[in-house]
Amino acid sequence: MSDTLSLVEALLSRPSLTPNDAGCLDLIGTRLAAAGFTLERIDSGPDNFRVSNLWAIKQGRSADGAVLVFAGHTDVVPTGALTAWSSDPFVPTHRNGQLYGRGAADMKTSVAAMVVAAEEFVAAHPDHQGSVAFLLTSDEEGPALDGTVVVCHKLRERGQRLDYCIVGEPTSVDVLGDMIKNGRRGSLTAKLTVKGIQGHVAYPHLARNPVHQGAAALAELAATTWDEGNSYFPPTTWQISNVHAGTGVGNVIPGEMVVDFNFRFSTESTPDSLKQRVTALLDKHGLEYELSWILGGEPFLTPVGTLSEALSGAIQAETGKTPVLSTTGGTSDGRFIAKICKQVVEFGPRNATIHKIDEHVEVAAIEPLKNVYRRTLETLIS
Repeated sequence: MSDTLSLVEALLSRPSLTPNDAGCLDLIGTRLAAAGFTLERIDSGPDNFRVSNLWAIKQGRSADGAVLVFAGHTDVVPTGALTAWSSDPFVPTHRNGQLYGRGAADMKTSVAAMVVAAEEFVAAHPDHQGSVAFLLTSDEEGPALDGTVVVCHKLRERGQRLDYCIVGEPTSVDVLGDMIKNGRRGSLTAKLTVKGIQGHVAYPHLARNPVHQGAAALAELAATTWDEGNSYFPPTTWQISNVHAGTGVGNVIPGEMVVDFNFRFSTESTPDSLKQRVTALLDKHGLEYELSWILGGEPFLTPVGTLSEALSGAIQAETGKTPVLSTTGGTSDGRFIAKICKQVVEFGPRNATIHKIDEHVEVAAIEPLKNVYRRTLETLIS
């Protein structure tokens, strides 16, 4: 068994449901300390939702050398019904060349590969010029209020320079190395409450139906082109996720309609511009309404440059694949790191089974993933 596979299995054996780290960072920290890293725990959050965060850095010989950060999370989503799994989700299990377990793809394999890649790199290059660091959290799959964002705030306060960051999100689609994420769309969610007047359906002149009034506005919102996107991002999208109105009986006009909707937006739009356009449209339709917003994350983008080229070269050398750059998918902690680091990309194993029953990774891809991370270190900071 390779050192990387052994570490993956050790991490998979820990039921680290958000925000419980289940000892993953202690295990990782022990290894990184032995490799010469300086460790700092930056745990955060209330006692009933305590988040584990680790910042670790191995300084290079040059104060001006580049700083490359590996970022990731040790927490996993709930398993769902245990009876639906083919094997215990917290007992690493091999079947037909695949390694099964919750977090195998998202993202304990990447974290293990990053750790072993760093160990091998500093052993082979003890006098490396640049610095290598880790930013790991147990609150990425949850509310993400006390994880990476807290560490980034502390790093900004102390003036820690970050030049490159690789987030170990599972980005590969069909085979390892076919896709790198060099950005992510922003997420903006809203709850719209359209006010009406409840009444009897037989006396509509004595009531005001918020569904009737709001329908035209919702149709226009759905038909609106918010932007055209750009060479890196698809156009911004608007989607309704929930609609609720009525009392559950057939003879009552509802007094209000509640609509949840979400924008996934490109760098061509801003949260403020989207809010203003929605408000103007609702006002145009003469609605009486309340509107509350939650900004889940702003978009970030790393144009083609030193980091993406080094990572692409490492992928090509290790796998023979030429990766494409993409900004598709949901949000990640890259949105926080991008505020203090100019070049942030994501790369990891196939994402076909993330959050699913019987989540797994291909065993044969684990060592190449580790080698890609190590090759990137060798290119950028040796």
